[in-house]
Amino acid sequence: MSEKEIGTKSEKLTAVKGMNDVLPPDSAAVEWLENRVRILMARYAYRNIRTPIVERTPLFVRGLGEVTDIVEKEMYSFEDRLNGDPLTLRPEATAGVVRAVVEHSMLYDGGKRLYYMGPMFRHERPQRGRYRQFDQIGAEALGFGGAEVDAELILLAVALWKDVGLTDVRLELNSLGQPQERLLHRQALIAHFELHADMLDEDARRRLYSNPLRILDTKNPAMQSVVESAPRPLDYLGEASLAHFNTLKSILDANGVAYTVNPRLVRGMDYYNLTVFEFTTDRLGSQGTVCAGGRYDYLVEQLGGKPAPAVGWALGVDRVLELIKEQGLGTVVEPLDAYAIVPDVLALPLVLQTLQSLRAVGVSVQMHTSSGEGMGSMKSQFKRADASGARHALIFGADEISRNLLTVKSLRDGSGAQVTKSLADIADWAPTLQSRT
Repeated sequence: MSEKEIGTKSEKLTAVKGMNDVLPPDSAAVEWLENRVRILMARYAYRNIRTPIVERTPLFVRGLGEVTDIVEKEMYSFEDRLNGDPLTLRPEATAGVVRAVVEHSMLYDGGKRLYYMGPMFRHERPQRGRYRQFDQIGAEALGFGGAEVDAELILLAVALWKDVGLTDVRLELNSLGQPQERLLHRQALIAHFELHADMLDEDARRRLYSNPLRILDTKNPAMQSVVESAPRPLDYLGEASLAHFNTLKSILDANGVAYTVNPRLVRGMDYYNLTVFEFTTDRLGSQGTVCAGGRYDYLVEQLGGKPAPAVGWALGVDRVLELIKEQGLGTVVEPLDAYAIVPDVLALPLVLQTLQSLRAVGVSVQMHTSSGEGMGSMKSQFKRADASGARHALIFGADEISRNLLTVKSLRDGSGAQVTKSLADIADWAPTLQSRT
């Protein structure tokens, strides 16, 4: 490795562009959202799965489609330096989840409801809500073929929006049909775009015969008229596919979920069939898709498993938190219960023993730490206590300690009230430190 690649010892090293540090207090917002998701997933009987960040490159080429934007332009792929294996940082999680389900024969005893959280990687131009390393949360239901499970997943997402307070989110639906229906639609698309070849941009002409469905997803304003007049997937649905789509809509109607049927809605991966959907917003500029997914009934077999239906969705954590901030909702991060004021360094053994006892019964507490010149003044410690956001100060004064006591002072209710507590009765009075009143 060259000196240029290593850099000098004094050179300041920075993060890779588009791969951002998440620092407090922003990291607390991520934890808050993840905790909400964990609680909600448990209510819907979805269980957590964790797959590797690095997978073999053929998994994504075979699973996502060789002529998709992700595989062609966006994947971080490299050769293993030890054995030359082609590897890729996962650009999405569904393929890895299916690989794990197949590899470990997870469907041998019936369908599985799974969810995941974690980082994905795509080499895109970094912009608001779109980074090269980004966290996703997703839910996958494998082994279930009915439209009721499509609806369940959509209702799960709607419940999450309600739980975190989001309101400005719209649901769009479409059905791509089954493979034979998709083939008929594909042939009609090619014929349509061939008649309007002079209106296609370079990217559309490249996709015309390899993946014409993706032309429908173009953002080029000059192509909107030819896209609007193109054949629609819904026009090629057979009786069973229409029944699946109508059942989904009837369940959403019964649950009061508003939606729009968008006949131009397609997804960026090749594995989708039947239901596809997106939750979108106008508040995030061009990055308006907050959550998206659909049915992928053939991916399990495509990745080496026995045929099994599946459906799922994924949301972008950055975009959801950005939308929460945009709507002025904020996130709820619980403050510290207490901050320990320690006038004398000699008291530290007893202080730490007491704080450990408090933490053991669920009290969150931060201790003031010593410097080379002692613990610092009481005034400076109270400033630190106030800045910490703690609701109470625990004062370990020499007089209190001599009597096996400490003083608890309220920092947030404006009263500044103080009470003296016995260190021998921690189990009895500790819950009062967690009171939200």
